[in-house]
Amino acid sequence: MSKNLVIVESPAKAKKINKFLGEDYTVLASVGHVRDLPPKKLGVDIEKDFEPEYVATTRGKKVLKELKAEAKKCENVYLAPDPDREGEAIAWHLFEVLKKNVPEENFYRVTYNEITKSAILAAFDNPEKIDMDRVDAQQARRILDRLVGFKGSPVVRKQIRGAQSVGRVQTVALRLVCERENEIVNFKPETYFTVGAEVRKQEAPLDPFTVKLARINGEPVGIKDRKLLPGAVKTQEQLEGIQKELDGSALKVSDVITKEVTRRARPPFITSTLQQSASGALGYAPSRTMGIAQKLYESGLITYMRTDSFNIAQTALDECRAFVGNSYGAEYLPEKPNFYKSKGAAQEAHEAIRPTDVAVQPGNEGMKLDIAEQKLYKLIWQRFVSSQMVPARISRRTVEVEAGSENTYLFRATASDIAFPGYMKASGIEAAADKPKNGENGDAETDKLPSLAQGENLDVLDWLSEQKETKPVARYTEASLIRALEENGVGRPSTYAAIMSKLDEREYVLKEKRSLVPTPLGMELVELVLKTEEKLKSDNKVDLFEVHFTADMETKLDEIEAGKIEWASMMQEFYPSLLEWIDHAKETADPALITKCFQALENVSEWAPPVKSGRRTYDDQKTFEDLKENVAAGKLLSKRQGEMLHKMCCRYIKQVPEAIATELELVEPEAVRADTPRKLDLLAAVKYEEPRSVGKRTYDDGKFCASLGDQVSMGKRLTDRQVGALDMLLSKYSDQIENFDAIRVELKLDEKKEVEADPSTAPVIEMMAGVSEWAEPTKRGKREFNDKTFYESLASQFKGKGALSDRQLAALKKMAARYADQIPNYAEAQDQYGLPAPRKPKPKKEETSAES
Repeated sequence: MSKNLVIVESPAKAKKINKFLGEDYTVLASVGHVRDLPPKKLGVDIEKDFEPEYVATTRGKKVLKELKAEAKKCENVYLAPDPDREGEAIAWHLFEVLKKNVPEENFYRVTYNEITKSAILAAFDNPEKIDMDRVDAQQARRILDRLVGFKGSPVVRKQIRGAQSVGRVQTVALRLVCERENEIVNFKPETYFTVGAEVRKQEAPLDPFTVKLARINGEPVGIKDRKLLPGAVKTQEQLEGIQKELDGSALKVSDVITKEVTRRARPPFITSTLQQSASGALGYAPSRTMGIAQKLYESGLITYMRTDSFNIAQTALDECRAFVGNSYGAEYLPEKPNFYKSKGAAQEAHEAIRPTDVAVQPGNEGMKLDIAEQKLYKLIWQRFVSSQMVPARISRRTVEVEAGSENTYLFRATASDIAFPGYMKASGIEAAADKPKNGENGDAETDKLPSLAQGENLDVLDWLSEQKETKPVARYTEASLIRALEENGVGRPSTYAAIMSKLDEREYVLKEKRSLVPTPLGMELVELVLKTEEKLKSDNKVDLFEVHFTADMETKLDEIEAGKIEWASMMQEFYPSLLEWIDHAKETADPALITKCFQALENVSEWAPPVKSGRRTYDDQKTFEDLKENVAAGKLLSKRQGEMLHKMCCRYIKQVPEAIATELELVEPEAVRADTPRKLDLLAAVKYEEPRSVGKRTYDDGKFCASLGDQVSMGKRLTDRQVGALDMLLSKYSDQIENFDAIRVELKLDEKKEVEADPSTAPVIEMMAGVSEWAEPTKRGKREFNDKTFYESLASQFKGKGALSDRQLAALKKMAARYADQIPNYAEAQDQYGLPAPRKPKPKKEETSAES
């Protein structure tokens, strides 16, 4: 029997650590958090200094039962979750549950930044106690998020159809995306012209090169920060005047400027910069990057991946410098180690992300890694090694050429060469981004310039011009949004990937290629946030979702962790701001309008019969009476309830006195479209597919049609979007509808399609229909990913709508690449339809089991 119980977070880590510690230790995994706030209630006693109520999670119940049984057999318990706030909180929760089974003095906290034998043994040689300041910081963060979510989200849901939640950091991130989108929409492009010339020397070498107009009479031309400079060529007439003056004008070299610049190495990775670089260099989403980094960490290849510190352990620094000197030469090794300053809130006890052993070079990891893991390890290794190398030296030569008679036109061309690569020798894929970009200062982009002398004449081979427009700032990508959050002090290393995923799951943003585009739902939510901010400012109150306020809360969490302030006092300071936001965010209906609507509906004697739809019953008379009771009890109706009440008045306009109808500006609702009942009748005899789940949503065609039928029976006119969905279902089940071709013409279904299908969609769907062996479904968190059902869903949508979105088509092609071995002539189809290169298919269930 083992004397010592060690509890880590993941099973993979448990196996590795158990090998290092030996038989006297039993290493088990908590598999993340074992306790949390209750899922269906607030779980925070505000009156008792925000005292939290913790309950075992669904998975935690089983885990805790096993841990308690093992703890009873052991003398000591070593709590070894990750070395961050979440890990410290997990350790404390384990202690709170297990202290009934083991004396409190026999609990120890061990932390380590890497899973290597030396690091693990050193950690166990120097055990500590739980850091309660760090636990308090995590607890404060969790309670903050719970209060915002539980108290703020219902306000949003009542006012915005489809909105699910607001989040303390999530909503600020969405705000940045929407503000950027508004900036793009409101941008007014300006036309301008570039002017240049293709020239060459009058004696060998006669290789041509390009010069670009940089100044006119000393005034700079072109653009800067998306705005035209004073000397910019803005009109066709101005361009023609310049061309006329330059035509036949001699070009003479006025100056040749040579200088050497240095570029310093970038610091080793922290969480945010790893996510940004992996996105730019490898195309990985932040969540994918963190998942891969977690595997590399648990394999013992890299240090802990959730960090905001550039700190490097002295031993690792010494090993890296020795490696650089031996592998690249003394000229690549700086006289003193390169040190990089972390931000004020960074945890210097943590390290930057680095390889645990710099001698383990990419491609020689000594273990089996998949391609994605190899690429990310290589990126981390190269960044770490290059961070301890000397700067690169770049020789830059700029030639200035003058022309013109009435005016002086200054042209420039620049060429840069790497005089000494320095750190670029090791920086690999990132070296391309660090290399000098010709034309950075508006000069012509020239790979090579011949030897030129001041006063030398040049021959003009061709005058060049191009019409352009100023462009708005680019949309955020996940990488650039993380950079913006980090620069503004919003969020922390452990939260960035989750924020990106949450925006996607809530359908507040869509990804177009790599750009984040806010959905109408996301824009509406931020519009509410901005309206609320205006109200708060007019009352001299702070806005909960303002960037600086959110950043200030992050700073306070850091101060709690540092032991500078008490978490409960911070909550006391925050809570009034939340209540003020909720109060200002509520949009209530005009009481005078409500009174007049009640007056109108008092005249109704014949109410529409109640209609049952699913579990809900729609009863106008009961709704009217319930709302009257609420108002009589002193409750204010929401803006949405007021709108609903006004629509009800419109439905009963024939029973409302004319004077009241005129005052309320009642309009008789549009009648149900003549062809809608016909469409519903056609679908009534259809045998619908089984309901299918995609993420948290369930799509049930039969239930959806029944709901539309209920609305029509209540006299409601379907929206254009609902009619479009109905038409899609008709096409989807066309094989069950007799004489459908004639019906298609009769109902003009083809005329209503607004989306033009990509010509590659139908062939790719047809190719995928031949796949017979599908990968087993996989789960990530609460979401299940099932290739077979996803394909069937896309095929069904295409059949109904005749098109897929760009995002859906990209996902379909990516999936096809995984099943290339089952698709005949895939190589030919790859070129024809723009398919990705064949990918390694997902493992079958039995293969996965065999490996584990």
